[in-house]
Amino acid sequence: MSARRLSREAMFRIILRPVITEKATALGERGQVVFRVAPEATKPEIKAAIEGLFGVKVVAVNTLNSKGKVKRFRGRPGQRSDVKKAFVRLAEGENIDFTSKLA
Repeated sequence: MSARRLSREAMFRIILRPVITEKATALGERGQVVFRVAPEATKPEIKAAIEGLFGVKVVAVNTLNSKGKVKRFRGRPGQRSDVKKAFVRLAEGENIDFTSKLA
């Protein structure tokens, strides 16, 4: 799948949801946005999906693979899912408003 020719459906499969936490909000003041992305997504695909969905210019994409923690659920051992996050740095003056609809 070429990163430049993503269908709208493919973009939604790559970008799962934004991460809204205190730390992610603090990064927003510095021009960065955090998204939860598909584990198989590459940096060029993430960049193309963000630019296509939100109509902004992306400068850089950094990814983080977080392994699921072993926890106990109702007394039985279990494991949380593995998560991939993308830290997206936007061009100067660009921002993404999650309260409005997509471009």
